[in-house]
Amino acid sequence: MAGRSSAPGRTVTSRALGILDAFGNDTPRLSLSEIAERTGTPLTTTHRLLAELTDWGALARRTDGRYEIGRKLWDLGLLAPVQLELRQVAAPFLSDVHTTIRDTVQLAVRDGLSALYVERISGRESVPVVNQVGTRLPLHATGVGKVLLAAAPPEVVEQALRSLTRQTRNTVVDPGRMRRELAEVRRRHYARTSEEMSPGAASLAVPVQVERRSGPVVVAALGIVVPPYRRDLPRLVPVLQVASRGIGRELARTRDFH
Repeated sequence: MAGRSSAPGRTVTSRALGILDAFGNDTPRLSLSEIAERTGTPLTTTHRLLAELTDWGALARRTDGRYEIGRKLWDLGLLAPVQLELRQVAAPFLSDVHTTIRDTVQLAVRDGLSALYVERISGRESVPVVNQVGTRLPLHATGVGKVLLAAAPPEVVEQALRSLTRQTRNTVVDPGRMRRELAEVRRRHYARTSEEMSPGAASLAVPVQVERRSGPVVVAALGIVVPPYRRDLPRLVPVLQVASRGIGRELARTRDFH
């Protein structure tokens, strides 16, 4: 997106959309000058538009002066038919899983090389987690992320293997090892992590699939976050699988997931 020129006669709307389009997975936070450069918009105009977008809630200004996408856009995004349908369908199943395990339960979809968390249930005794609804975390360092990455197109997998960043000392950053892990996820239909995203947290996740004419398609991942010393994770796999199958069946009945 960098280096776009500002075409003569561009409307205020197109300029504002251009500013929002400057943000991405690799550029979640930008300064005024960076936004002006990436959009080809004069600094004064960029400053004025940023102020309006921030006042409305599309952007948020950090204490360091840089900008990031605001909560308002996330709230609007949740109203998109597919996203809204997914959350509404999955909610009772997440509640059932939480009642059973008493730890954090979460639902995520793939957004580029990130796991985008669209729903979460946790309690007072749950392990503290770094994500909340709307958070994006690296695919390679989370249970739900590994499930989504294992189901991703080959070109996405290769891109992810070239971008393995260390989150903790336990994060897998060796491409060969990650490739083997993904093959294991595909074979056993679930993923496990232990303190790969944050210390003091382990995760378990399974795919949520929708049956289509061309075959099953992974549309989301259902996961839990538990203490790393919890030894009954293998016994919790069937609990997640029953819930994920229920979500998949309900989604298959909706027009947006056909």
